[in-house]
Amino acid sequence: MREKAKEKKFRSVFLAVVILVVAVWVAVGTVKAGKLSFGWWPGGGLTMEQVKAQTEKFISDNLTGGKKAEIKEITDAGDGIYKVIVQIEGGQNTIESYVTKDGKIFFPSAKYTDNNPNVANQNGGGNPVQANAPKSAKPVVELFVMSYCPFGTQIEKGIIPAVQTLGSAIDFKLKFVNYVMHQKKELDENIKQYCINQVAPEKLLNYVSCFVGGADSAQCLQKNGIDAGEVDKCSAATDKKYNLSATYNDQSKWKNNFPPFPIYESDNEKYKVAGSPTLVINGVQVESNRDSASLLNTICSAFENKPAACSAKLSSDAPAPGMGTASSSAPASSASCGN
Repeated sequence: MREKAKEKKFRSVFLAVVILVVAVWVAVGTVKAGKLSFGWWPGGGLTMEQVKAQTEKFISDNLTGGKKAEIKEITDAGDGIYKVIVQIEGGQNTIESYVTKDGKIFFPSAKYTDNNPNVANQNGGGNPVQANAPKSAKPVVELFVMSYCPFGTQIEKGIIPAVQTLGSAIDFKLKFVNYVMHQKKELDENIKQYCINQVAPEKLLNYVSCFVGGADSAQCLQKNGIDAGEVDKCSAATDKKYNLSATYNDQSKWKNNFPPFPIYESDNEKYKVAGSPTLVINGVQVESNRDSASLLNTICSAFENKPAACSAKLSSDAPAPGMGTASSSAPASSASCGN
């Protein structure tokens, strides 16, 4: 009975996430097939086989670097959702994902959102999810993202005001998941942001805030007075050092059907990072709603003695997933990009 109740709860929560994402994308009018890690197709009233074919095509065209995706199984998960079991050409493992019955939205993964400290991380990580991190005098806050993951950009929009409010009271580090899912542009942007942190670390958050707000990279570099030549020089050296583009172009070296991004490999393994976003505070994976007020409260729970900045009043509106400045008064979801 407990398992059935848990499954029913999952379906209800997942449907709420779908409704929220659809509402946000309709409101801001930024839906474009292939731009994000899930797709939008016009029309409705599709058969299960039509949804299956469309989803296979979308994954193959946008998420696998040219490898063919095959849905091995598609089943009715209830509440307007199909569960699909996906296998990528040449891969041994299958990936459990979800797609709406009208074929409009594909979710690479989903997880529970109740912040239960006794529940394992549903995006595949092995660390327990904790509502509060261990306490320290100066919390170390590490955020792992993919630069084009819509849920990674969502939490970045929420956390940046919190991090800037706390300033030097915390040690904040923006890091990257050890693989990419959103084509070569994501690999290139990951490298660029890594290099901005090397050549102008004090300007990184302002750059990222500009970038996830919907502006292009060149504009954000110029706006924040970042030397594009120095960033390009660092990017070329970093690409060569880690064989990033070379590995991206050689699918025989991919892991779990996706191109690797090993710059923070040891940290990914240490914290069992499985998807974007993953928030780690004082060495422990922590769940939080993605609005600035919730993230400030989550980080501040890790102080031995809270600084005055923890009393700051930040926005409790959840940022919309993806690029842009739209927000919603509804609680942020815990959806993620990942295996």
